[in-house]
Amino acid sequence: MEDYSNLKKKLFKSVSSLLLFSFSTSLCLFAAEFVLRAKNSKMDNYDIEMWKYSNTLKIKSDNPVIDYVHRKNKNGIFQNVKIRINNNGLRGKEVSDSIGRRILFLGGSITLGWGVREEDVMTSEIERMFLEKGEKVEVLNAGIGNYNTNRYVTRFFEDLSNLEPTDIVVNYFLRDAEDLKPSKPNFLLRNSQIAVTVWTAFKRQISGTGQKSIEENYRNVYNKENYGFKIMQKKLEELSYFAEINNIRIYLVMVPDIHNLIDYKFDYIHEMILDIAKNNNYIFIDTLPFFRGMTFESLYAMPGDPHPNALGHKIIAEAAFPFLYKNSK
Repeated sequence: MEDYSNLKKKLFKSVSSLLLFSFSTSLCLFAAEFVLRAKNSKMDNYDIEMWKYSNTLKIKSDNPVIDYVHRKNKNGIFQNVKIRINNNGLRGKEVSDSIGRRILFLGGSITLGWGVREEDVMTSEIERMFLEKGEKVEVLNAGIGNYNTNRYVTRFFEDLSNLEPTDIVVNYFLRDAEDLKPSKPNFLLRNSQIAVTVWTAFKRQISGTGQKSIEENYRNVYNKENYGFKIMQKKLEELSYFAEINNIRIYLVMVPDIHNLIDYKFDYIHEMILDIAKNNNYIFIDTLPFFRGMTFESLYAMPGDPHPNALGHKIIAEAAFPFLYKNSK
């Protein structure tokens, strides 16, 4: 009987210690989450701002290729910049009812204008340039963060072809040939900034950092046997065929990686995309000559953020506009 009593005491002590440990750990994690959220309320943490954008403005798509789309008629403030999404899931004002010249930009987060005010995004700049020439042209922004060519072309066919654009601009960035897998819902990563911070640090540790790892990543992506590279070509071909049979002018604007524009290592990728564009009857516009020699610090939207700022968007707009204006009806 005494042994049984001692066993109960030991068990009670063990359970109590476990509960106390769990409570203390939970309390510490809650406090750390609170402190981290307070610190990140300044909107100066790139990874957390992207996480907020994903949680606020994105919703899962029924199509696993697309993975997710923008929530319609939603808006939010990220990196101290407001992003508003209209009824068509595009950034900016509502699409007009009148069918005049309508230029649709497809792309990822650079096209979206991450970290850039709506009035300074390349699509707004180009629309303003047309207005200065006395032409009223509607320029639509279909950019979505973490999209590649496969996603934005697939989305066009599924959701945006009914907009009947007269011109389609593929705003192509070097990462658009990456093979992106559908994301899997994760409660912790969706709800905890601590989890996001730890997971991001872990991924960077595994993948490496710096210019060398960027170069290696692009070499792998642009291996002609890479699945993502093959799908990118296929999707650009499909979009070109659609444009041809529907009498739509089609362009490919090539945007460089801005990390190192002084000793740029990726001219070979620009040449590869030029060949693909020409073979598929795209009007090719390379913005690299307009960026070459500029510093990363003069172009990033925020320290550590690889997205071009308002100056970068203005440069892209000024490079693309002459080609778009030349084709005015």
